Amino acid sequence: MTRVLYLYGGWPGHKPYEIAEKWAKPLFAELGFDVEETNDIFALDADLTGYDLIALNWNNALLAEGLSAAQEHSLLSAVEAGTGIAAWHGAAAAFRLSIRYHLLLGGSFLEHPAGEGVKHPYQVSIVDKQHEITRGVLDFRVASEQYYMSVDPNNTVLAETTFDGEHLPWLAGRTMPQAWTRTWGSGRVFYSAVGHDLDDLQNPAVTRLCAQGFAWAARKGA
Repeated sequence: MTRVLYLYGGWPGHKPYEIAEKWAKPLFAELGFDVEETNDIFALDADLTGYDLIALNWNNALLAEGLSAAQEHSLLSAVEAGTGIAAWHGAAAAFRLSIRYHLLLGGSFLEHPAGEGVKHPYQVSIVDKQHEITRGVLDFRVASEQYYMSVDPNNTVLAETTFDGEHLPWLAGRTMPQAWTRTWGSGRVFYSAVGHDLDDLQNPAVTRLCAQGFAWAARKGA
C-alpha cells in the first residue's frame, strides 16, 4: 500500500483543517493511500524515506518562517531517494526562508494581483494534454486567488493562466504556470497553485488533476 505523510496546518486563512476533512482525506482514501497525518512540522525531522509520498498543505503565518537545516535535509534527502511530493496552493508560500525547499518544489509565491482572498475569476488552460496527470482534464475556470510566482524554468508545465491586467496593467497578457511536475533525484514532485478555498479544490477538474498528480508523484501503479 502507498504510504503517505500528510502535513497540513499553519495559517487558518487557507482553511487547512476543513480542506483536510472535506477534500484531501476523502481523496486519499479514494486513491487507496495509507495516510499518516500530522499538524507538526517537527515530523520532518524524522527519517522520511519510508514514505512513498509527502503531501504538503502547510501554510505559513509569517514570511519569516522556515525549515530547520535538519528538516530541510531530511525532506530533500527523502525525495532524492525516491519519495514523492504532492503540494498545492499555500505550499508555494510556506517556509519562505528555506531556499532549497523552494528549489525542490519548483516555485515560490510572490503575489496575488487581485488581493489576498479575492475571488477573482480566471481561466486555467491545460498546456500538456499528453501527460498522465492531465488525462481527461479540460480547461476550467475558477474564481479565486490567481497566483503570480517565481517558477523554475526546468519544470514540466501542465497548466497555465493568463493575467487580464485588471489590477496590475503591466501583467496583461502574461502567462503563469499553475500546475507542474519536476524530479529531484529519484523523487517526483507535483504542484498545483489552485486551492485557496474548499470550493476551488472541489471543482471536478481540479480534483481530477490533483488525484492524478498525487498518484503520479507516489508512483502508484508504476
